[in-house]
Amino acid sequence: MAVLQILTYPDPRLRRPCLPVGAVDAAVRQLAADMLETMYAAPGRGLAAPQVGVMLRLFVMDPDWRTGPPAPRICIDPEILDPSDATATCEEGCLSIPGVPAPVTRPAEVTLCWTGLDGIRRSERLAGIAATCAQHELDHLDGRLCIDLMDRAARAAAAPVLAALEAR
Repeated sequence: MAVLQILTYPDPRLRRPCLPVGAVDAAVRQLAADMLETMYAAPGRGLAAPQVGVMLRLFVMDPDWRTGPPAPRICIDPEILDPSDATATCEEGCLSIPGVPAPVTRPAEVTLCWTGLDGIRRSERLAGIAATCAQHELDHLDGRLCIDLMDRAARAAAAPVLAALEAR
């Protein structure tokens, strides 16, 4: 396994929609293992393939590992179904946008469907930080960043840090 370089804003690859993974092979398994190692080392709760420069619909997440035992999920070709009408606002951090906490309002619960490394399709109803994390990572696969979902005041407050990242 290897710790991969995480792309940072404003790298244009972070804005590109990703392609389906399709068949799970040795390369996908290795990428997933490397992404988990990278996520834990960062340390983060989730990491999407485009954040490491791979334009495939794959993300890893372990939303509770900081407070409990590791329980990683590897989500291949994920999709979110049945978002709740109820919403929750969380301050999201992003490994690709360091130093910019993003208050984002999202559905409080979602059903996440994905393919695992064994090629089996799964689904699970998520709430709380797990729902937020899954939605955040899936946004990456669609070329959307959490800063795109911030309200005008939060975006204005983050503008100096974003400008500094853009100037690098």
